[in-house]
Amino acid sequence: MKKITLFVQQFCPYCIEALRWMDALYAENPAYKALEIEIIDEMRHPIIASKYDYYYVPTYYIGSEKLHEGAASPEIIRRVFDAALATDSPATQTK
Repeated sequence: MKKITLFVQQFCPYCIEALRWMDALYAENPAYKALEIEIIDEMRHPIIASKYDYYYVPTYYIGSEKLHEGAASPEIIRRVFDAALATDSPATQTK
């Protein structure tokens, strides 16, 4: 599986919206089932978040590469998912 890391904050309206769209896209496109999406709440895991270049809005990473930061539309999330599927970097691979 290929892995995307998504940082969110519990009370961030952009994060809540991004999670809803992400779930909808994940459910509607069978190809996205090849992605593992690790969601990290920055407030609960500040030590992990501090290792990334992350600033309190939804932020998507493949390995340590930032793909998108900020409010996300379904089109942006689709581009993130498609980029993750197209990446052959060992950082995207999980067992």
